[in-house]
Amino acid sequence: MLKYYTTYKTYFKLIKSVADDPKLDKKKAARALARFVSFHPHNLAQKSEVMIEHFRAFTRHKIGGRAKAMVVTSSRAHAVRYKQEFDRYLAEKGYSDIKTLVAFSGTVRLDVGDEYTEVGMNLGIKEKQLPERFASDEFQVLIVAEKYQTGFDQPLLHTMYVDKRLADVQAVQTLSRLNRTAVGKEDTFVLDFVNETEEIQKAFRPYYEVPLVEQQAEPHQLYDLQAKLAAEQVYHGNEGEEFAKVFFKPKSMQTPNDHAQMHRILDFPVERFGKLEPEKQELFRNQLTAFRPGEGVHLHPAADSAVAEAIHWAWSCVRR
Repeated sequence: MLKYYTTYKTYFKLIKSVADDPKLDKKKAARALARFVSFHPHNLAQKSEVMIEHFRAFTRHKIGGRAKAMVVTSSRAHAVRYKQEFDRYLAEKGYSDIKTLVAFSGTVRLDVGDEYTEVGMNLGIKEKQLPERFASDEFQVLIVAEKYQTGFDQPLLHTMYVDKRLADVQAVQTLSRLNRTAVGKEDTFVLDFVNETEEIQKAFRPYYEVPLVEQQAEPHQLYDLQAKLAAEQVYHGNEGEEFAKVFFKPKSMQTPNDHAQMHRILDFPVERFGKLEPEKQELFRNQLTAFRPGEGVHLHPAADSAVAEAIHWAWSCVRR
């Protein structure tokens, strides 16, 4: 799970390198994220914007379009403010694909006359109803303060945004909320605005023998990989596009025939892969294994989307 842990400093650095790369000037993902290069994680409104745009660009499409996120805040007051900022920004942008819930205990008083409760901010959803309502397709983001960081079992939880100091067993318990398995869940992601990588590694060390936070792949490494994979002509661009059209269909447009259609498209590159010499097959497979999400140096969500699609497509061809 720590393979997908990223501090905001690392994320900021990678986004900047991607945004500055002339090859990516017209890439949708780079355009969407480049505006955050001038931001620093001090302002709650700015951090809310980073989280929402990251979720929409990368997390929303995971687990068949059902992936969810948790925002871990440092206090009940922060949870209230985050809920307000999330809802304000979503309304301002006209985003209707994300709805939030908040979880905190008691009553929070921020200003004179302003009192907030979990039930009130969740428009009447009672505390016992919250886990079930969050599990539905209606809500995508849960903002928490000292709740649901332990013992919470939600398999669709894919991404965690951390804005709280974590240490020792609390760090392990909190980040481990992402470990629940689900059909179609191939990876997870943590974006941490507060803690350092070394601190999180130290917290996990007593519980795991190899708690490594993997090194992030630099964009130039991904370009090199793309060229090497494409050179073998196992997969063709038009086939990848056809596969992606089916694979990334919105849930509302999916049909029972999609799975069979993807297999039909894969038949051609699988056949080409089978014609490679055994040594080339092994090299091709090793290159994919080293860079595909979950093993070795994984693909960062801010990386070139074309490279990511190529690698996902190629891996689909050879793992059958």
